[in-house]
Amino acid sequence: MTNAPVTRHSSLVSRYFLGVDIGGTKTHALIADESGQALGFGKGGCGSHEMTGYDGLTTTLQTVLSQALDMTGLGIDQISGAGMGIAGYDWPSQKQEHLDAITPLGLKAPLKIVNDAVLGIAAGSVEGWGISVVGGTGCNCRGLSKDHQREGRVVGGGSYWSGEAAGGFDLIYRAMRAVTFEWVKRGPATALTPAFIQHVGAKDLDDLIEGIYLMRYGFDPSMVLLFFQVAAQGDPAALDVLRWAGEELGGMAVSVANQLELQNETFDVVLIGSLFDGHPLLTEVLGKTVRQVVPGARLVRLNVPPVVGGVLLGMEAAGVDFHGKRERLIQSTAKFLNNCEKE
Repeated sequence: MTNAPVTRHSSLVSRYFLGVDIGGTKTHALIADESGQALGFGKGGCGSHEMTGYDGLTTTLQTVLSQALDMTGLGIDQISGAGMGIAGYDWPSQKQEHLDAITPLGLKAPLKIVNDAVLGIAAGSVEGWGISVVGGTGCNCRGLSKDHQREGRVVGGGSYWSGEAAGGFDLIYRAMRAVTFEWVKRGPATALTPAFIQHVGAKDLDDLIEGIYLMRYGFDPSMVLLFFQVAAQGDPAALDVLRWAGEELGGMAVSVANQLELQNETFDVVLIGSLFDGHPLLTEVLGKTVRQVVPGARLVRLNVPPVVGGVLLGMEAAGVDFHGKRERLIQSTAKFLNNCEKE
């Protein structure tokens, strides 16, 4: 995608809104007008302070904002509201540090900052509230009450000690446990064993176990795809891992629903991340787990850029009702980004 200006806008629409999705691998900025028309986009690398520090967060924000503003011909002073979802913004005690990192942008408009998992709720839920479940390299779960005044959450990134171990690498670890159980005669043979042996280049199962223990062999992200391939072939051990992960992720969603007292409500549970593309059993078990406590929960796969949620939260920060604008923003963003890619 180029950073060349697209369509310049002046005074036809008086208010413009900024959304930013700040991630651990990439950062997006989107500017739209009050009608929901996407006007400018910026793309950059990692922005999470956990990886770049707060100075790195500032630099990334300046990069993507500059690209988005250049496309529109707007100045930062013409932004009427901004919403930012920030990976690594996990605790209220971190709010001021993040605001300090945003200050150099010169943004004068009302601003709402949230954990990046919350953006998926605004972008993926028709009503703009509910619960998001993230299944990627790691996992996370956040919730937003109907009045947007309360958030529910899990620790986020706590892994096994906090009961949040159902991300991509966790699936590999759980699958490797099944392989180990085969080796020690604690469990049945599994198709995961020859798949992992071949993947790491081990001579046999003995060499695989010893090599992993002595760190001659390691796990890599491509093993998640390999795991799903074995599951697609119907391997019982791999399917058991998926059931376990579905129950874990579903349990996280139930905990957030309990926090927000949503047990009797009807709302969207937005599924975010590549794990939900791996095998339908994961989503099936997740849904069953959630509906045991929340019968009205609707599972929705996020299929729009999360940064859309940032723009909607920016509208909300400025006191604009965004509910009637969400669909146009989604459609215009898709068309806008498609046109940008062609340039």
